[in-house]
Amino acid sequence: MFQKIVIANRGEIALRVMRTAKRMGVATVAVYSQADRNAQHVLLADQAVCIGDAPVGESYLRGDRIIEAALATGAEAIHPGYGFLSENPDFVEKVEAAGLTFIGPSSKAIRAMGLKDAAKRLMERAGVPVVPGYHGETQALVALAAKANEIGFPVLIKARAGGGGKGMRLVSDPDAFPEALAAAQREAKAAFGDERVLVEKYVETPRHIEVQVFGDMHGNVVHLFERDCSAQRRHQKVIEEAPAPGMNAQTRAAMTEAAVKAAQAISYCGAGTIEFIVDASEGLRPDRFWFMEMNTRLQVEHPVTEMITGIDLVEWQLRVASGEPLPLRQDEIMANGHAVEARLYAEDAERDFLPATGTLHHLSFPDHIDGAKLRVDAGVTQGDTITPFYDPMIAKVIVHAATRAEALNGLASALDTTQVAGSTVNLGFLTRLLRDEDFATSNLETGLIGRKQDALTRIPVPATRHVAMAIAATSGAELDTSNGDPFSALAGYGHFTQMSHRRELMRGEEKVTALVSAQRDGSLAIHIGENEATQPIIVRRADAARAAVWPGHVTVFEGADSLTFDVPDLLQAADDAAGGDRLRAPMPGLVKLVRAQTNDAVKKGQPLLVLEAMKMEHTISAPHDGVIAEIASEGAQVNDGAMLVRFEE
Repeated sequence: MFQKIVIANRGEIALRVMRTAKRMGVATVAVYSQADRNAQHVLLADQAVCIGDAPVGESYLRGDRIIEAALATGAEAIHPGYGFLSENPDFVEKVEAAGLTFIGPSSKAIRAMGLKDAAKRLMERAGVPVVPGYHGETQALVALAAKANEIGFPVLIKARAGGGGKGMRLVSDPDAFPEALAAAQREAKAAFGDERVLVEKYVETPRHIEVQVFGDMHGNVVHLFERDCSAQRRHQKVIEEAPAPGMNAQTRAAMTEAAVKAAQAISYCGAGTIEFIVDASEGLRPDRFWFMEMNTRLQVEHPVTEMITGIDLVEWQLRVASGEPLPLRQDEIMANGHAVEARLYAEDAERDFLPATGTLHHLSFPDHIDGAKLRVDAGVTQGDTITPFYDPMIAKVIVHAATRAEALNGLASALDTTQVAGSTVNLGFLTRLLRDEDFATSNLETGLIGRKQDALTRIPVPATRHVAMAIAATSGAELDTSNGDPFSALAGYGHFTQMSHRRELMRGEEKVTALVSAQRDGSLAIHIGENEATQPIIVRRADAARAAVWPGHVTVFEGADSLTFDVPDLLQAADDAAGGDRLRAPMPGLVKLVRAQTNDAVKKGQPLLVLEAMKMEHTISAPHDGVIAEIASEGAQVNDGAMLVRFEE
């Protein structure tokens, strides 16, 4: 077994690997960028080495610096986590050339599965079913459009390299094919450095089911059952579970056999995932699944497999990479109960899941869930900042229970009692999805979220009780029912009459005012508006736990939903510079493409520019008719709120 390893990653996966390594007595070395110098994985590692500036191209993608860090610290091996360099065969070869061990598959196996078209041809030869499509070398628009017509619309355009929905476009109309192809190629080039794509038939009632496989250096390959990842938005996974709902013995046997056969075809060693697209129009059938791709690394959703099997997949990675055989035979691997994982992201679900940034001024997870096992894999803690440089995932919340219904209820309860303030998050969206009737009854397919997105992402309108709780939280009062002393409850209490304090909040453009007065039992009476004759709302100590005050704001929690109010600074004049004549960046990003210029007359809805953030493209369109007075330059790096377009008055 290794004595010391470098973890060539950040966030929750770095911490996840670190926990297992420490349990096994293996010392850990963290690598970090300047933006991550105070990150949790840096603080908890045995050693840490800075490898560059914040952009990934200057830090986490610098394989040479990571290898240098391993050699300088005396590490014997490098664990890549997922993302970044985890599926880069050139990096694997450089690691091995330096006399180090790569904790993962061989460069040959990664190359075999790295390009989707070549992988599918290989799988066809190995007898693994593949989706009908075009996987050839031709990339000309005319040729690809002709192939799409042959396959039959709808089709999927997919990047040959990489995954995560980047460089992917669903096309239903032949006339939309050219623009979709150009966008997919640009996105693929930005994300993976390879603009080549393939075209596949789109399965109209698809489920995404994948099989966890594991191989060792002695020729052994096993599976650890399947996971269902059908709950996706923009082709990115949201909720994953194991086992797959509705799976029957015949389909499981066929699918796991195909997965093992796929791994054996490339002499696979380490943890990997074989992903299948499944036609669920008539339930799960052994003749209705097709190979999509293989992820030659650990997956983000691996905890659900760990929960149902009781196997630590990172421990297996370390053992296999050090030359040991697989710890268990296939007939010794059992699955028990049901596990569900939700990805908690800093993102604005109501604004089409735009990535969000911000400091996590308040972050709280539940300690346990009655009747179920709770696991939280977080990469951050309270006070950390979500930056525009990296994936905005805050944590993975996982629940394991005896049945799927119990696991779903447990996870929804866990998310209901999770609190985040300081950044927009997707908590409310996740719980509405978990409680959706189709999802709860296993009526799954990858288009479920898209069909119900408006209902799943709608933010509740603040009720008077929410306003009262926000007012109370910012009043400066100490809600204390233990001594009945009004002096400890609110400064300025009057001996003979209750003195009211006027408070003011903003919710968007709406101003909310209230009068606050202390009660003898330590509670507060909140009169919304400024009329003390109205019936007050009483706020007590128990309500205080449902609000968090942070610089310039207060957030009220209602289950998994949160409602944030601005707290006006009375010493600072209001900023009225922004107006309807300006379009501002909804998030930090790169102006990838500009489609208009100064003095152009544009119509409402007309695309003006393409903003790239988190390696995804977002089209910014005109909110109304007008004439452009000023527009951002192509290639400009902009911050959240930066002016992109100014219209003539």
